[in-house]
Amino acid sequence: MSSQPSPLKIVNDLPQVVAEHIDAVNAFDTDRIVATFAPDAYVNDNRREIWGLGAIRAFMDKEFVGDRVTMEVLEIIDHHGDIIVRARYDGTYDKTNLPDELILTSYFAVRDGRIVSLTVIFNQPSPY
Repeated sequence: MSSQPSPLKIVNDLPQVVAEHIDAVNAFDTDRIVATFAPDAYVNDNRREIWGLGAIRAFMDKEFVGDRVTMEVLEIIDHHGDIIVRARYDGTYDKTNLPDELILTSYFAVRDGRIVSLTVIFNQPSPY
């Protein structure tokens, strides 16, 4: 039985714009966070779609910078050029019904040096 090569590739380094995004989040710097996105980008966070730089700015300012969110990168995966980042999140947000250690997965699509989409998901273990 032959196996197909996995399209997942564990990598050690983040693309520059993703590294800048995470650094800006950890610095609580809304302007730097927003500068990592393309003008027509979208963010999907907690099943909410946030489209365009104005909405992304308002969202990041309130829910990331305002809640002092930090990201500690645990794993980086390159999947056909899109970047998957598993990170430990912390901050002053409401932690009701969340685990003591909150690990979220961020799916970054980068085109022409800017983030065009970011989806953040609280994944559950799969039985498969």
